[in-house]
Amino acid sequence: MKLTSKFCAMSCAALLMSASALAGQFTVESGKTKPLRLTGDAASIVIGNPNVADVAVHNGKLLFVSGKSFGTTNLIIFDKAGRTIYSADIVVTTNTANLVTVNRAGNNFSLDCAPSCKPTVSIGDNNDHFTMTAQQLEQLQDLSE
Repeated sequence: MKLTSKFCAMSCAALLMSASALAGQFTVESGKTKPLRLTGDAASIVIGNPNVADVAVHNGKLLFVSGKSFGTTNLIIFDKAGRTIYSADIVVTTNTANLVTVNRAGNNFSLDCAPSCKPTVSIGDNNDHFTMTAQQLEQLQDLSE
């Protein structure tokens, strides 16, 4: 009976430890950053799709998750022993409070209207509008490097 009790206790402990590493869903807006605090020290970080989100390390227990483009990816964090200490889907949303989409003859044109309206990149927009806006954003990034 004692052996069965010990086995059950060890199984429950293992289950609780693995469940604590699963965090579910972490949501961040595109173009914004949110802190992620860990209970243990991170040794290795893996992001599924770096085009959707990025992670910056402040220290072993504090990371910053940045939304790059809307969509979903995953984040897995390991400790020095290779155990998973955090695992979550990263959901990057669009801040729709300032987003205006104009539909002209079946074509979408997205604008970020904070404080004045400027073109923004949004999947599903008119191809010419999307390409021109994306190119301008790339040129702006090149100037800031």
